[in-house]
Amino acid sequence: MSRTIRLTVNGQPHQLEVEDNDLLLNVLRERLDLTGAKYGCGIGECGACTIIMNGKAVLSCLTLAVLADRSEITTVEGLGDYRNLHPLQQAFLEEGAVQCGFCTPGMLVSAKALLDENPNPSEEEIRQYLRGNLCRCTGYTSIVRAVQKTLKPAAKESHPKI
Repeated sequence: MSRTIRLTVNGQPHQLEVEDNDLLLNVLRERLDLTGAKYGCGIGECGACTIIMNGKAVLSCLTLAVLADRSEITTVEGLGDYRNLHPLQQAFLEEGAVQCGFCTPGMLVSAKALLDENPNPSEEEIRQYLRGNLCRCTGYTSIVRAVQKTLKPAAKESHPKI
């Protein structure tokens, strides 16, 4: 059965016809041409499909599009672009936290959700929050270092460097 949903994605309103069984990941990728979120495992284990929906990190491969009706969604494309990088994107580049790039969009979006919830996370809190995002290339030290690099100066002083 088809339904009409309304979404605000990266600040832009959209009205879409979707089927009851359409995954939000597929709607974002195929209908809105937002291909940053990746299909990795399809079972919620890798985090490659992570988006922010209504302020929370969500696995879009496990979310039906109809359940996102009237939601506010941020994808990695909504963080910044090559001319105006988000501080997390810049830090990932500077710290070598990007290798093949497959996990990077999900890592960036998860890190953004963490910092929105907790602007002063400890190293352990960063590692715990990102535990659902798998990376097979970099290891996690450079990723954690990149997230820490974006902390405010007062926050950096309260947490030792790794």
